[in-house]
Amino acid sequence: MLEEVEVCCPYCGEGFSTAVDCSLEQQSYYEDCQVCCAPILFQVNCDHRGALLTLEVKTDSE
Repeated sequence: MLEEVEVCCPYCGEGFSTAVDCSLEQQSYYEDCQVCCAPILFQVNCDHRGALLTLEVKTDSE
């Protein structure tokens, strides 16, 4: 259950698209920015059917 989303890097401010795994209701993971390669913390919340509810992207220090 992947959903394509557009995110803005919290480090460099550039936007890029990425696939978010919606198979779990809550998860956190790191993915490198496709522009500046900084590690972005993704915090994902989905409903029980796999629909994306919220997505937060944060720096390592947030």
